[in-house]
Amino acid sequence: MAKKKKSKSGLISTNATVSDNRRARYDYHLEDKFEAGIELVGTEVKSLRHGQCSLNESYVGPKGNGIFLFNANIPEYQQASAHFQHEPKRPRKLLLHKKEIDKLVGAVAREGYTIIPTRLYFDGRGRAKLEIALAKGKQQKDKRETIKQREWGREKQRVLKNTD
Repeated sequence: MAKKKKSKSGLISTNATVSDNRRARYDYHLEDKFEAGIELVGTEVKSLRHGQCSLNESYVGPKGNGIFLFNANIPEYQQASAHFQHEPKRPRKLLLHKKEIDKLVGAVAREGYTIIPTRLYFDGRGRAKLEIALAKGKQQKDKRETIKQREWGREKQRVLKNTD
């Protein structure tokens, strides 16, 4: 998992990954990647700065004339009062160009692709960004092949380490 850059106050700085969906690389063949902004409220940003977010079980899909992130868990910000709190699993609108939206929706409709959120991070300007990918589901045999490759890589590293 990517290391989080935290300052002395415990907050995540810019260019740091808040959440990484490692399961997506195992379950899907990731093809095209896109960077999307997210429409957030104030307490959501504060929770993200503290590194609190889960992209597991989240998905991206069209709703109305936009694309939304569904089921992503950003917990409530504990220091804020009750009337400022947000709903932890609310749908969040993704900010993309019209051509990108058309490409994503077309690929899902025509070619059987799925849109998967892969990483949530802060860019160089301090804005929260979501990396999404067009993906095709893997079959069970493909998953076994992924496991074999991973184990072979570990074994190679052990052999190279012991020979030095």
